[in-house]
Amino acid sequence: MIKKLLLTSICALLGFTSTFAQNVKIDSISKIQNNIFINTDTVALPILVENPLLMNQNYIYKLRLDSISKTIPLPYNEFVQQYIDVYTKRKDMFGKMIGLSTYYFPIFDKALNDYKLPTEIKYLTIVESQMNPHAISRVGATGIWQFMFGTGKAYGLKMDNFVDERKDPIQASYAAAAYFRDAFEELGDWLLAIAAYNCGKGSVTRAIEKAGSRDFWVIREFLPKETRNYVPAFIAAVYVMNFSAKHQITAQVSNLYLKTDTVQTSKFVSLAMLAKALNVDESTLFALNPSYKKKIVNGTDGLPKRIVMPKIKDNDYAEVYNVLNNANLDTDMQIIQAHTDDVRELRKKATTKVTSTSVTYHKVTVGQTLVSVAVKYGVELQDLKVWNGLKGKTIVPGQKLKIYSKVSHQFKAPAAYLSYKVKLGDTLSEIAEKFDGSTVQSIKRDNRLAKAGLQPGMVLKISKG
Repeated sequence: MIKKLLLTSICALLGFTSTFAQNVKIDSISKIQNNIFINTDTVALPILVENPLLMNQNYIYKLRLDSISKTIPLPYNEFVQQYIDVYTKRKDMFGKMIGLSTYYFPIFDKALNDYKLPTEIKYLTIVESQMNPHAISRVGATGIWQFMFGTGKAYGLKMDNFVDERKDPIQASYAAAAYFRDAFEELGDWLLAIAAYNCGKGSVTRAIEKAGSRDFWVIREFLPKETRNYVPAFIAAVYVMNFSAKHQITAQVSNLYLKTDTVQTSKFVSLAMLAKALNVDESTLFALNPSYKKKIVNGTDGLPKRIVMPKIKDNDYAEVYNVLNNANLDTDMQIIQAHTDDVRELRKKATTKVTSTSVTYHKVTVGQTLVSVAVKYGVELQDLKVWNGLKGKTIVPGQKLKIYSKVSHQFKAPAAYLSYKVKLGDTLSEIAEKFDGSTVQSIKRDNRLAKAGLQPGMVLKISKG
């Protein structure tokens, strides 16, 4: 009897198990078909959602960041971790950055030290341009420090048909240092100053007002999307550059000469001819002097220019001397001040009706280039391209080009200064951008401002340059 009951129980149990397995199988298929975590669309890309990490944070990163934190705080959080994850996978890129840093970081350190600023700021050049002096963003920010035209001009950088000092590592580093000095004076926090370098001091000030806080991580949601990620990317770049060995990142040798000499010249000097006299490849000298557009150094008595040369033994110094003092260089020496290359401003120009101008039509002759036409009429090359809807520099004989020139009027001599009433959120750099010939330094000098901070309602004198 007991055996019969046991056999019946076992059969019943086996039947239940079979039914349960069938139900599980059917239920599993249903769940797979309706599972929101399974993406059946092979075209769609995964979307990163900014959710705070609640568990499994890798605190070794926090400990490492704490160990290198100096003046600028380097907090660890999920946003920083995301960029550490991205950057540590870019081993080739950071290998190149470490190699380039042996040449560029001493330049950046010198400028930052001269302004008594934290040298950690130099790591922003990795986020900005990957330390490429010829980098140009989609909106026109240029150089290692990615200066927009107006901001570069406001901080004393010169742009003309011969030179773009935004590409000069030394000049641009001093301009960046001046910007950070002013940003920190106005905002009082290094992470806010770094955010301002990306989106402008005015945008950060407005975000502070909306959030009611001066903590970057609190105001972050009120900043432009790019700026929200800019500070975490900076902290991640600092981390990777200091702990590259922990992530199997190997330094790559830079092709830039580490030992150099610097000379000032008041003559027009051909970099190609100088490279020949130095017996080095032209590309070597161009890389050390990236700001000269035509590969010609346009020094004058009133404004000498710097040339950086590799320090090489057994040079033919007589030949080098002749090149540096050649007064008969065959080139048009007329210097034409550049207009904005801010893509947003150029779009406005292209869609705005031209007023108070006269139009001249130029017929292209054999041998002429777009550059030579621009020089002939004293206009900027970029303007010439916009006026004629040209995507490149190619022109052909017989082609007609439109040239716009301002109509001259006789006016009474203007006063030496204009006046400007400060509005809420105004900054010195933004005000300087509004007036030709003005810089942050000239406004501070003319108004005897000890610091860059402004108060709404202040009336500033603006020199007409």
